[in-house]
Amino acid sequence: MDLSTISLSSSLSSSLNQLSLRPKPASLFGIFLRNNPPPLFSRPNHRPIAAALQQSQNDDFVLEDVPHLTNFLPNLPSYPNPLHSSQAYSIVKNTFVSQEDVVAQNIVIRKDNPRGVHFRRAGPREKVYFKPEEVRACIVTCGGLCPGINTVIREIVCGLNNMYGVEDILGIEEGYRGFYSKNTVRLTPKVVNDIHKRGGTLLRTSRGGHDTQKIVDNIADRGINQVYIIGGDGTQRGAARIYEEVEKRGLHVAVAGIPKTIDNDIAVIDKSFGFDTAVEEAQRAINAAHVEVESVENGVGIVKLMGRYSDRLYKLPSAGFIAMFATLASRDVDCCLIPESPFYLEGRGGLYEFLDQRLKENGHLVIVIAEGAGQEYVAAEVPAVNQKDASGNKLLLDVGPWLSDKIKDHFTKAQKMPINMKYIDPTYMIRAIPSNAADNIYCTLLAHSVVHGAMAGYTGFTVGPVNSRHAYIPISRVTEKQKTVELTGRMWARLLASTNQPSFISSDLEGVVQGIDSLNITSI
Repeated sequence: MDLSTISLSSSLSSSLNQLSLRPKPASLFGIFLRNNPPPLFSRPNHRPIAAALQQSQNDDFVLEDVPHLTNFLPNLPSYPNPLHSSQAYSIVKNTFVSQEDVVAQNIVIRKDNPRGVHFRRAGPREKVYFKPEEVRACIVTCGGLCPGINTVIREIVCGLNNMYGVEDILGIEEGYRGFYSKNTVRLTPKVVNDIHKRGGTLLRTSRGGHDTQKIVDNIADRGINQVYIIGGDGTQRGAARIYEEVEKRGLHVAVAGIPKTIDNDIAVIDKSFGFDTAVEEAQRAINAAHVEVESVENGVGIVKLMGRYSDRLYKLPSAGFIAMFATLASRDVDCCLIPESPFYLEGRGGLYEFLDQRLKENGHLVIVIAEGAGQEYVAAEVPAVNQKDASGNKLLLDVGPWLSDKIKDHFTKAQKMPINMKYIDPTYMIRAIPSNAADNIYCTLLAHSVVHGAMAGYTGFTVGPVNSRHAYIPISRVTEKQKTVELTGRMWARLLASTNQPSFISSDLEGVVQGIDSLNITSI
């Protein structure tokens, strides 16, 4: 496989002509890969490729490439892809992805603007760098649960076996520490046949336990040469360190990540797997709350949903995507509170004033609150313990009961109005269910893409959809920051229009919101 150069395909040049852009000569688009490689990445949050390309090319087309085994094993042989003789793929018009195919990070650009950052398109290549009979792959799951993990496990196993003829696949039990402290389980298509119908993870999971040296020692001792790592941003940082150690030792091992978080806060990719299922299940909880409150006098329902981090004092990122999307889907919510959007209780334009008005108008109301919202208020009344879980995530105070008590006190004491409070917390019900049809399909595409990438010799990468096209992404890009709801974006505006709630922005909070939006993190 020739990895020395890459140029724009004719289709992309044609698209540029249609946009009335003047394509530059092909020589300006040449991108150094194998013959003149810059460092692919030296640490998770460093991206020298883009800088090196921009400086050396002075071009507005940037490919943020992922490492390849031949970068540190230059004499590694390649082999014809077994899909050449696959009955299933024989009917595909273009079985293999061209080396020139890239995916644009920004799909909407003005005609005179730079084309910007691109990633390698995911998919099968004509050449592979592993003989199927010599592959020993392993799969590990880390961090919290979310719908679809079992589906990803199943499709990696079936993809390796059915598409490439790989039969030696191991499951690492109980997260990273399972590499050196737990037994492995043999995975076959028969073993994983129906696991997608169950929630959780067949391999069990844990937080923390990452010891790079021990993990890579175990990989080498067991003869593992493909490592598939399913987990969130902390897990992916661990995957990057594993790749760096593998490269340092010169091992013929491909390390590939599948990003996982139910909060949908992973940067660059369109959305994380399990998110659609989570929104669907959250909507059921909202519907239940609405039925409860409209069946009683002065019913007030509070539904607490996932959406971690909100400590703006410490500038921690936050994500209220589940709360926002579930609110939009249900159409039964009167007020949605998320970590990104500060709110206040008392005074003109505050939460109490809005709830008073809505209860008088409708006789009932439903509030959705993300678990990270209002943490500064809870912390002011409840002694903070500043504890963290094994992954280093700050443990949140329970905002749901706090808000329930506050609203109950307001109506019974200040307004002299007894209310019927209904509080619902479906957090673990949402995390533990099987994925729905849409997520099952998405998980299959993720699994197949990551298998194709590992077999093609790519390593130190993660995979995900960028503008609806699956791409291979440097791990540093999905771990450098977390995606949050953009308060100045159209989706949040749609929610405000749907619920007709105030933005709760007072003069003393405007600076906070401007600071949050200045992070330049986009929403869907």
